[in-house]
Amino acid sequence: MKIGSVEKYINDKVSDKEPMLFIVIDPCDHPSPEAAARTAREAVEAGAAMVCLGGSIGAQGTLLERTAELIKDSVDAPLNLFPGNTSTITRHADSIYFYSLLNSRNVYWTTMAQTTGAPVIKRMGIEALPTGYIVVAPGGTVGWVADVNLVPRNKPGIAASLALAGEYLGNRLIITDVGSASEQGPVPAGIVAAVADAISVPYIVAGGIRTPEQAAEIVKAGADAIHIGTTAEKSKDVKKTIAPFVKAIRNAGKERKW
Repeated sequence: MKIGSVEKYINDKVSDKEPMLFIVIDPCDHPSPEAAARTAREAVEAGAAMVCLGGSIGAQGTLLERTAELIKDSVDAPLNLFPGNTSTITRHADSIYFYSLLNSRNVYWTTMAQTTGAPVIKRMGIEALPTGYIVVAPGGTVGWVADVNLVPRNKPGIAASLALAGEYLGNRLIITDVGSASEQGPVPAGIVAAVADAISVPYIVAGGIRTPEQAAEIVKAGADAIHIGTTAEKSKDVKKTIAPFVKAIRNAGKERKW
C-alpha cells in the first residue's frame, strides 16, 4: 500500500525531528459538535499537528458526521479518525488509524473489525494508516470494551515485544495507550523508552498526559507524538492550555538523542 499524504506528513515531521501533539476529540465528551470543533480549532491554533476524532462508546452516526464536518471547516490540520468500532467512520475525515489491537484477547479487535471496515474505508476514499495499537494498564474504557490483556506498567519488555511484532506484521505506526483520564498517569517512561528502542516506525503515546512536564518526559523517552484529549476538553481556554504542551515537547525534542 502506497504512503498517502497524511502518513507522509507524519513521517516528514519525524524526519525533521519535530515532536507532534495530536488533539483527541471524543464528540460524546463535548456539549455539542460546535463546541468540539471549537476545541479542535483552538488546539490547532496553539500548535497541534493533527486532530484525532473518535471514542470507545457512542462516537458515531449524526453526532460523528456533524462534528467531523465542522472540524474540517474549522482547521487546516489533518483530520484523522481514532475509531472505537466500524461505525466510527465518516467521509469527512482525511485518514484513519487502521489499527489492530495487538494485545486484545478477542479476534474481533485484531482482525474481524478490520475485515468488515476495510471496504467502507476504501469506498469513502479515506487514507488508512496501518497502526499497531497496544493498551497498557489501567486501560480505561478501551481496555474494557476490547477485552485487552493489559500490559503491566512494570513490564516494558512486553510492550516492546508487542510493538516490534506489530512493525514486523506491517504496521507503519505504533500507539501505546493507558486509556483516557488514567488515574495512574500516562504510559511510564520506561515503557516508552523500551518501545522506542525496539521499533523504527513513528511512535505515538496516548492517555493520561495531564501536564507539559509529563509530555516532555515522554518525548525525551522516545515518543514521536502524544495524544492530548481530556485536558483540552476540560479547559476553558484551550489555546492557552495546549500552547505550553507544544512548547514543552518541542524543547524536549531539541534535547533528545534521535
